Amino acid sequence: MHAALWVSKTGLTAQDKQLTTISNNLANASTAGFKRDRVVFEDLLYQVQRQPGGQSSQNTQLPTGLQLGTGVRVVSTQKEFSTGTLQVTDQPLDMAIDGRGFYEILMPDGSTAYTRNGEFSLSADGEIVNSDGFQLQPAIAIPNSTLSVTVARDGTVSALVAGNSAPTQVGSIQLSDFLNPSGLQAVGSNLYLETASSGAAQQGTPATNGFGSIEQGMVENSNVNIVEELVNMITTQRTYEMNSKVIQTADQMLQFVSQNI
Repeated sequence: MHAALWVSKTGLTAQDKQLTTISNNLANASTAGFKRDRVVFEDLLYQVQRQPGGQSSQNTQLPTGLQLGTGVRVVSTQKEFSTGTLQVTDQPLDMAIDGRGFYEILMPDGSTAYTRNGEFSLSADGEIVNSDGFQLQPAIAIPNSTLSVTVARDGTVSALVAGNSAPTQVGSIQLSDFLNPSGLQAVGSNLYLETASSGAAQQGTPATNGFGSIEQGMVENSNVNIVEELVNMITTQRTYEMNSKVIQTADQMLQFVSQNI
């Protein structure tokens, strides 16, 4: 069997995964707090038929040798955690992170997840929760008869309750950060889980020690650049076509041999 068939087959498989990643980026172009994925490729093993530097005579060495590649594979996808643009919504519980950091979310099983999506709401008990009803950590409860909620850039949450002339502090938002955010495990619903690769979560106060500030009444848009993704899609399409052309050419060569020998 012609080796080019199998090499090009790996190219088609890799470009198919690239296209899947691009389509997921484009599908989430309007998802608040979404971070685009980047595909990382690597070449496969080489068949070394002549070792570079091998002896070609008693006093000379081969300058390059003969190495035949066996194709390509997708080794990983990498999240890019650059900050997206901030969009004003004027909703008091919309809170964007301007800089580094993640909100902590308490999952139903008691574990902690992390998110960049700051679209929060109030539960029936007055607690701040995300769109799935999972509680923001540390827990913050808004009193009944609250007229307005103010969130400072350092995460301090104050509520103006009917009958009071001055707002009352009801809690403080804390952020978490990771040494390697790209090592987080994406689990959907705009949530990430800590892994051994990401390192342990480091808590801190917003707008201090390198943590981003809290911007009330805003949400962070996806960091997907639509134009860039469309260019990547065109490149992927052309690469896919060229690998298909190699398979077609190898097939024609084998057809010629089978019909004429």
